[in-house]
Amino acid sequence: MEHPKLKSVAVFSRPFTVPGFDEMLPAGTYDIETELSAPPDDRNPDAWKASVLVNLHPRTSHPGLSRTLMVSLADLDAAQAKDELTGKELTEFFLEEMLADPMVQLVMQADGVSEVQLRHLYSGKRSSEVGSDTVTPIREARTPQDKSAIQAAENEGMPPRSN
Repeated sequence: MEHPKLKSVAVFSRPFTVPGFDEMLPAGTYDIETELSAPPDDRNPDAWKASVLVNLHPRTSHPGLSRTLMVSLADLDAAQAKDELTGKELTEFFLEEMLADPMVQLVMQADGVSEVQLRHLYSGKRSSEVGSDTVTPIREARTPQDKSAIQAAENEGMPPRSN
């Protein structure tokens, strides 16, 4: 009796790599097989780790040659996650999502923080690495109308003061 395997498909929109394999794999659809549990003849089923068999695309130099690659489930998941992020690092993705949030924009405006400042903060550069030609954004001067709107928002729900 053959051991049960889960068959599925992984789709990559960009070329990708997996650890331990020196070849850049092309974008496309890959058939994958995952063993759901340790094989019955495994001597140490507790130490067994899920792995995935990826059916690779044939090389142009050997079009009839079928190839497979055994990778860990974690490595395949990491490659898929990076592909979904379109190759961006996770911090870049987080920053873009954060800057697109209207609530974050309001907090930034109230605190006088610019997008440039946040991008600099998330770039990982230290202040000593910043050259003298870098322009540091200056906090905008607030009008009395801005100040009263901010104060009203800060005091919302508070009982009125008696003078």
